[in-house]
Amino acid sequence: MAEQENKIAKSRLRSSYLSSIVSISLVLFMMGLLGLVVLHAKKISDYVKENFQVTVFLKENTRDVDAMAFQKTLDASPYFKSTQFVTKDEAAKRLQEKLGEDFVSFLGYNPLLPTIDVHLNAPYANDASLNTIKAELSKNKMVQEVHYEPILINQVNKNIRTIGLIILIFCGLLFVIALALINNAIRLSMYSKRFLIRSMQLVGATKSFIRKPFIFQGVLQGFYGSIIAIAMLTGLTYLAQRQMPELFELQDMKLFGILFGLVIVLGLVISWISTHMAVRKYLKLQLDELYF
Repeated sequence: MAEQENKIAKSRLRSSYLSSIVSISLVLFMMGLLGLVVLHAKKISDYVKENFQVTVFLKENTRDVDAMAFQKTLDASPYFKSTQFVTKDEAAKRLQEKLGEDFVSFLGYNPLLPTIDVHLNAPYANDASLNTIKAELSKNKMVQEVHYEPILINQVNKNIRTIGLIILIFCGLLFVIALALINNAIRLSMYSKRFLIRSMQLVGATKSFIRKPFIFQGVLQGFYGSIIAIAMLTGLTYLAQRQMPELFELQDMKLFGILFGLVIVLGLVISWISTHMAVRKYLKLQLDELYF
């Protein structure tokens, strides 16, 4: 009879242990998933900004050699991610393809100007930086006009800020929920061991001696839960890449490593704190309070 009761008790402990790991892993998976969203949101934001184009119109009498020398100067600037020099003939050819008509033959001359199409680095894709860039480019004697769409870049930055604020609020809420859920899972696990804690107290074990194995086990649960969460995140990322291969271009393996490291640290720290608080609670309870 006693042996049967021991088996039942061990089975309940294993079940409690596994349920804690599953709960921790699911919560950490959700946190990691949000982290992936944040990472991709930043990458997508930079990608959109870096595809914003500024067109530098050069004067009609500008020689190609001088224009290409100017282009190299722009390539060396920290403002610009990439540049492309477009000659008058290339510009005319592109416009003819869009219009479907040979407007050069109709007009008798090519009215287009040579240009340098510039794509900015993401930190400089804002109204203040663009005004500074425009002023600097306009000082060059070869430049006739610098053109970009200020309304478009302002709208892009406004939308990005709004989305960023929503994600930040959601991150805060999810973090609080994660703390509560992991803490609750560990407390439930510790509840099943409250009489064991009491027995250890009765035989004279010190508080620190009682805490150590439980905290070690709690941290171990957090570690296992974080490893499972990372495995789930890796699998989800792999499936997402198969469905949308272009996501691979936006990924940074270094950032992924940092995110997975944070998931592990979060699992260990929250589990340690929750286990410590739960054990401390049951160490303070009186015997009759253990039944409620």
